[in-house]
Formats: sequence, C-alpha cells, structure tokens
Amino acid sequence: MDTAPAVRARGITKCFGDVVALDGVDLDVAPGQIHGLVGPNGAGKTTLLGLLLGLAVADEGELEILGALVGRALAAPGGVAGFVDGPGLYPALTARQNLAALAALRGVGTAGIDDVLAEVGLTDVAGDRVRGFSLGMRQRLGLAAALLTKPRLLVLDEPANGLDPAGKKHVHGVLTRLANDGATVVLSSHRMDDLEALCSEVTILATGRVVFSGPLGKLAAENRELDYRIRTSDPEAARRVAAETSGIHDLNAAPDVLVVRAQVPALDELVARLVRDGIAVRELAPVVSPLEAAFLALTEQEVTR
Repeated sequence: MDTAPAVRARGITKCFGDVVALDGVDLDVAPGQIHGLVGPNGAGKTTLLGLLLGLAVADEGELEILGALVGRALAAPGGVAGFVDGPGLYPALTARQNLAALAALRGVGTAGIDDVLAEVGLTDVAGDRVRGFSLGMRQRLGLAAALLTKPRLLVLDEPANGLDPAGKKHVHGVLTRLANDGATVVLSSHRMDDLEALCSEVTILATGRVVFSGPLGKLAAENRELDYRIRTSDPEAARRVAAETSGIHDLNAAPDVLVVRAQVPALDELVARLVRDGIAVRELAPVVSPLEAAFLALTEQEVTR
C-alpha cells in the first residue's frame, strides 16, 4: 500500500511585497486523512490552500502533491480540486448549468452532474438559478463542482460556512465518506467544533508559521491545564473530594456545578476518587475544547514574540 504523503511541504515561504504570508512552513498530510488548518485571520491559511490548488507558487521551499513535485508555473495539480474564498459560480445560471459549464472547462463529461448534486443534497434545486441561493447552498454547490473530477485531494476553505445544522451534518458525511474511500481532504475553518468532529490531524498557523501539527489527541496529552465542567449527584461532596486531590484547582463556579482547572492525569484521579466515594459523574466536559485552548495559547505565544 502506498504510504507516501498526499501533501509534503518543506520550508515553504511566500511573500506578497513586504508581507510574509508563509514563513518556512513544513506540512505532511497522509492519504485518506481529513486534515484541518487553523489560525487567526492573516495567519496564512488561505495562501497555503492556494498553493495546494495551484493558484499561487511558493517563493522558496519544496512542495509535493500526490507524489509529484510542484513546479514554478501556475497550474492546478492533477487529481486536486476545491476552492478558496468561496466557490466561483455563475449567478445567472442554474445549479445544473453551472456544473455543466465547469465540466466543459475541465474537459470532463456531464454524466456525473446529477450524482454530485444528489451527494451534496441539491437535487431539488438543480434547476434554480444560483443568484437565489443562500450562502450555505452556494458552498454545497461549490463542493459538488469539486467532486465532478473525482479528486484524490480535496482542498476546501470554510466548507461549512453558512450551513444550517442539517446541511453541516450532510457535508460532514460527504467528506467522511470521501476520506474512507481513500481521498485526502485539507480544509480550513474557524469552527473548532467542525474540525474536532472531522479531522484526525490539524495544523495551527500563526503569523505564517506552523506552531503545531499533529493528531488532535496530542493537544490534550501535552502538559497544559484545561478548565473542565463537572456535574455530579452530590456537588458539595464532589467539591470536597476535588479539594483533597493533588493538581486540581477549584474555580468556584455555581453551587450545582464544579469547574476545575487540571491536567489530564489529575482529572483522571479526581474522577476515580468520585466513583470510589459513590458520587455519580453525570457530565464531564472541557469548558473550552482542547483544540480551541491550544489555538488560543499557541497563537498568542507566537504573536507576542
């Protein structure tokens, strides 16, 4: 089985005049993975996605996509599709006509248009003009356009933007199925919950640099304290147990809920003690997700340097 990365970047640097958008970026994305890009505005996410789609070329460094070294000419690499800054669509055309026009531009047949419309849940509006589409519907049509070429690497910028909960669930299902079938997905999002639901690995960018890249589980495993919300059958007793547990800092929340700050090993010890004392744990959740906490901590550290 081919284990070569779908994306391999080493020392990628890209400048726009005096602005350094990417500064020595290294990145590895495995085949069949959904990989998230996270970062504040201006961190370089859109620039990196543009490089993957062949919309820009790096000033320095080496970029391989699907095993092929990317050259210095603007060109979409074979087997790659997607969009940045929203999909490019023709407002006066219907959804089906948009896909037919794009299929003609890309030299692919139109036989798969109805299939991709069905896959993104737009069959019922296939004959409607795009000018009347909501933002979420446009995003789904952009995804359908990307799927026309059956890409091995799908590159998406905020694919869930404007989607209602049902639409987001549908798109998440499409991306998960693609990855399960062996395609690779690289996406950016400001929604941490979307990334945690979809991605096996993430890369956090700040001021054009990679400040973290790896599995989501590694963020929680690293030695940093997080705030956790704990609801139990006996809040007062739970508070007493927490006070007696090393490494647990009680943040004195409302009487019916305990909020503590702890590293994972100390939290595990607290839960074990609560169970031994016959106190039922009814809810245990981070106040801020590990990804969001790491994002805030790592990007703030980079900005203050």
